[in-house]
Amino acid sequence: MPPTPAVQRVLFYGGLAAAVAMATRYSTSMPGKSLSGALPAPTGTMEGIARELAMHVSTLAGTIGERNTGEEKSLERARDYIAAQLHHLPAPSSASIEIESIGPEGLDAENVIFELPGQTSELVVVGAHYDSAPGTPGANDNATGVAVGLVLARRAVTQSYRHRLRFVFFANEEPHFFQNPGMGSLAHARGCRSRGEHIRAMLSLESLGYYSDEPKSQHYPWPIGLLYPDRGNFVAFVGNFSSRWLVRESIGTFRAAGTFPSEGAALPGWIAGVGWSDHWSFWQYNYPAIMVTDTAVYRDPNYHQPSDVVSNPSYEPMARVTLGLLEVITHLADMD
Repeated sequence: MPPTPAVQRVLFYGGLAAAVAMATRYSTSMPGKSLSGALPAPTGTMEGIARELAMHVSTLAGTIGERNTGEEKSLERARDYIAAQLHHLPAPSSASIEIESIGPEGLDAENVIFELPGQTSELVVVGAHYDSAPGTPGANDNATGVAVGLVLARRAVTQSYRHRLRFVFFANEEPHFFQNPGMGSLAHARGCRSRGEHIRAMLSLESLGYYSDEPKSQHYPWPIGLLYPDRGNFVAFVGNFSSRWLVRESIGTFRAAGTFPSEGAALPGWIAGVGWSDHWSFWQYNYPAIMVTDTAVYRDPNYHQPSDVVSNPSYEPMARVTLGLLEVITHLADMD
């Protein structure tokens, strides 16, 4: 005897609920536990890193200011500042620095590439865009990401790695180049694919300076907010389904370091915000890539505003995040 309509409805809705629960667990289940409670007192190392971060953000967003192709001289000054910082690192002789033209689609703006050698030809890429949105000094978006990248590079040169470690500082992430052919990270990812480079992992450092313990300071695209805290006091690791393993590997390593609260998710790429940075470019060429972020527009009221100024970022939390990320990139660059 076939099941009655009532039984059929129970089976249908029960199966649907089970499928939703399984999909939610697949997307949000992460290894380890986020650091909770009061943060320990900052160490001398953290305080030193905080000063470095503040110096970089102050130079990029304060001294230089708005940086994009509409402010060509400022964009060039930012490029030169980044290149100079990398040139001054005590890197091994086999390290390299390259200026990469994006081409006419990007009005010949340039990426800055710093690469450390490895025992294999495989790559771990750490990237951050150094341009700012039109009309903004871009302290958090994205001088903070660049600052973290520079500090990571400074400490990475003291170690050796199994795989090559490449830091790329991208031009042209902001409108009107975003997700268009003139986007700096898209040009770089396209070049990587054309050269047949094997990128094991790409981390995009995006807006890493805004944190708040206030209730309801964190927002999300619906329905993600049903699953995560309403206080914007954590750093987020975000990827698509194809990069789920990288989200889990990265946040698991970060949490083991125990430096700062963290949340992670592997979500469909079409959800608003999931692909809103340079990691999106690497997805287009089937490379695993994730974004590490304070969630930008979903937390920072100064996002893409003239008020995105040097005094807003919280440099001590950024230092804690930086130390955790150093563990992450070291782990990724040494994985079998």
